[in-house]
Amino acid sequence: MAELLKGNVLLVDDDVAVAKVLGALLTQAGLTVHTATNGQEALALLGRKPIDVVVSDVRMPGMSGMELLSEVVRLWPDIPVILLTAHGTVPLAVEAMKAGAADFALKPFDREEILFSIRKALLRADQEGARAPVKESGAFVGHSGAMAEVQALLSRAAAGTATVLLRGESGTGKELAARAVHDASPRRGGPFVKLHCAALPDTLLESELFGYEKGAFTGAATRKPGRVELAHGGTLFLDEIGDITPHVQVKLLRLLQEREFERLGGTQTLKVEVRFVAATHRDLEEMVRKGEFREDLFYRLNVVPVWLPPLRARPEDIEPLVRHFLEVHARANGRPPFTPRPEALAVLREQPWPGNVRQLQNFIERLVVLSDGPVLTGEDVHRELSRQPGLMPVVPPPVESNPAASLPSSPSSEGVVAEARTLESQRKHMERQALVDALKRAGDNRTLAARLLGISRRTLYNKLEEHELL
Repeated sequence: MAELLKGNVLLVDDDVAVAKVLGALLTQAGLTVHTATNGQEALALLGRKPIDVVVSDVRMPGMSGMELLSEVVRLWPDIPVILLTAHGTVPLAVEAMKAGAADFALKPFDREEILFSIRKALLRADQEGARAPVKESGAFVGHSGAMAEVQALLSRAAAGTATVLLRGESGTGKELAARAVHDASPRRGGPFVKLHCAALPDTLLESELFGYEKGAFTGAATRKPGRVELAHGGTLFLDEIGDITPHVQVKLLRLLQEREFERLGGTQTLKVEVRFVAATHRDLEEMVRKGEFREDLFYRLNVVPVWLPPLRARPEDIEPLVRHFLEVHARANGRPPFTPRPEALAVLREQPWPGNVRQLQNFIERLVVLSDGPVLTGEDVHRELSRQPGLMPVVPPPVESNPAASLPSSPSSEGVVAEARTLESQRKHMERQALVDALKRAGDNRTLAARLLGISRRTLYNKLEEHELL
């Protein structure tokens, strides 16, 4: 018996009969299904329901599936969208992928194929969580020597066709760097296709990368191009390349060397013209020494290495980044412009920012939503710092010289149990209050509320259900 899927799917189709059949199929597979007959209805449901995946028809009256995709990517970038079409072609797939679609499937749909696509989307969403890139992230804002060197190197690399390997910690802007290489390259008129290698298990990663022929495996009802084929004439960005298994490493090495591959289940050798950009936060040299990463593949990838510095290595960029994010998020949240006071900037400059630019951006967005404004004070920053793991105010709260003196000398077991119950009830009360406060500050926008709390949408909905706030 096939393993049941878990998740909430929004099915969008103006054909009621198709929606009914597909909805029954997905429900039988274990999924919770919500339906909408048009794009506007779908957007309204997305604002109210804990949706994990959207499955939408392409051709619908009013708002088309491509237009709906554009809105979902803009408003809920962490929700994958699968498009259904009766006119599946590679150009349409390229257009959908460039617009941000997670996948596409053909009508009439095959049961195994559509479940296969949804399973991939759910896996990718679980792995990536809230990592979805946010537009105007500002990773390259600043005038430090370190960033000037990176920008100059990216500019020189973009002019050629050599493979670029982006190195650096998570949150330093590797995807933005890959996009910058593509946009400044001779292939900028072609597609920019990305694949997050750590988000999928081995078998799914291989099918995503190379595509498959009809009948290659259960669920392969039709021939389907992979990301390599879709990137023909453009750039393929392979994120977290250090996470691929030895089996996929062998196939990727051949692709890089020969610019040729076969689809899964196929015998025809296909040639592609693709510019490769890869990224990783891992120590590939150490992995090569341990035998975890092929040395020949490493050298094929490491033609033009570019190291993106962590934020702590360029503290002079923190102030311009803060001002940039204050402007961006004030505008996005309908708030007046924020002006940071010197003491607020001083506190922000002292932080380690282990999550780099991404963490700073999320922190500034919380400040914009939760502060009264229009002046950002040191008190505002200290308040939010105290709520963030891994960050702490520059001036820590005073500590009692003899904290043990305030504890009872020999508490009874009944007293300990009573105290534990009290602490648990206080924890639940504070958690509920935090949820209510975040929803209020976010104007009941649950995606924004999840970001303010530093949790995923799915976790937010679980907590709302637990505290009876749905």
